[in-house]
Amino acid sequence: MTATSATAAERELRVLLGDGAVLAGSTREYLHDATESRGVSGRADAVALPADAAQVADIVAWCYDHDVPIVPRGGGTGFTGGAVPDGGVVLSLERLREPVALEPELWRARATAGVTTAELARRARETGLFYPPDPGAAEQSQLGGNIATNAGGPHTFKYGVTGTWVTGLELVLAPGELVTVGGPVRKDVAGYDIKSLMAGSEGTLGIVTAAWLRLVPAPAAQLPVVALYPDAMTGCAALEAVLANGLQPAALEYLDEGAVAGSIGAFPGEAPDRPAFMLIAEADGSSVAETERLRDELLEVLAGDALATHVPDDRRAVRELWQWRSGVSLAVTALRGGKVSEDIVVPLERLAEAIAATREIGERHRLPACSWGHAGDGNLHSTFMVDLGDPAELQRSHDAAAELFALAARLGGSVSGEHGIGLLKRGALAHQWAEPALTLHESIKRLLDPKGLLNPGKKLAR
Repeated sequence: MTATSATAAERELRVLLGDGAVLAGSTREYLHDATESRGVSGRADAVALPADAAQVADIVAWCYDHDVPIVPRGGGTGFTGGAVPDGGVVLSLERLREPVALEPELWRARATAGVTTAELARRARETGLFYPPDPGAAEQSQLGGNIATNAGGPHTFKYGVTGTWVTGLELVLAPGELVTVGGPVRKDVAGYDIKSLMAGSEGTLGIVTAAWLRLVPAPAAQLPVVALYPDAMTGCAALEAVLANGLQPAALEYLDEGAVAGSIGAFPGEAPDRPAFMLIAEADGSSVAETERLRDELLEVLAGDALATHVPDDRRAVRELWQWRSGVSLAVTALRGGKVSEDIVVPLERLAEAIAATREIGERHRLPACSWGHAGDGNLHSTFMVDLGDPAELQRSHDAAAELFALAARLGGSVSGEHGIGLLKRGALAHQWAEPALTLHESIKRLLDPKGLLNPGKKLAR
């Protein structure tokens, strides 16, 4: 759109929504997401801030009638550029924040798209219930964005990704239709599983405005165990031993040698000199006795070939451990001022191979590399540390990241475990899917978005 038409778009949307619900397209905070540190930012012709689902439908209808792209936006915490616009209208869902409607006696809730992950989890806990999905940036990330990316997190190992907890959706489809699929019911196989199709679609098929969610009783206790190892092979063998012994931790995390070295200085416990691998397993259960028993069983398995173990013994120590784990990404970033990280997945038995390959790829591109992530899911955050002020080095990091996608496919895995495809991974799906599947992927997009206006350029299969 030209500058003149952009002014017209802002004016017409203000008539539609009200003066306070439309911002200039140059409003900087709506032009990037968490990929800004990698130099990714966009441009927009207007920013719309609808107050409810009906206004979301009105905006989509207006954009479809005027052939204007629509870029849905949640909390802006994504790592793939999924909320970065290339012209058109940024449709922010931040004002869709009705109070969470909890039905604790029925273990369920209804929440609108702008509710933050942390708020939803807190409200559930206040009634003795548990909403398990725990992607990063919980105070900023929003339910709509979590569903759009099918976000994961450390406790995905036991509890599953966001879509696992969705029983129904209210959403807007092109060319501006507000529809509901599913609802508060726990079982519904009457039609195609549209709610699951929407989970992870990144706003390219429709825009989620609210969701019905199932909850479970909160665990009586959450008790982690930390084990440190001399190398990744030993640590990964211990990881596989957890499963072989039939143990079901709630979380099963790892850090490789580089990630441990970059963050061990703030570790809230005793650690041996120069450990090369760390596992964090967390037990939970319906009673304290059950949780302690599982914690002790995990400790017995993990301690076998470990250099050392650490067992937090009170709530404060447990909280400090997870706060430290949440800060690993920042600690690694601080080593050189920036990083490029991808969320590939491999079969569990190939994890050690993928960890080693990440470092080898970094060496070929003359970049220090490390990884950490959700070991139980085979989900690596393979990372290259960079000087963001060096364009040549940043380009090498992008080339190195591209090799990770081929690596994941070669090992029988996936190019994304929890961050999605967005803008930065467009075409990467071709590494793991055959031609008929790619064609089906494109056909679904054309069917639900015939004009290609819903988050264009994102989630592309090739």
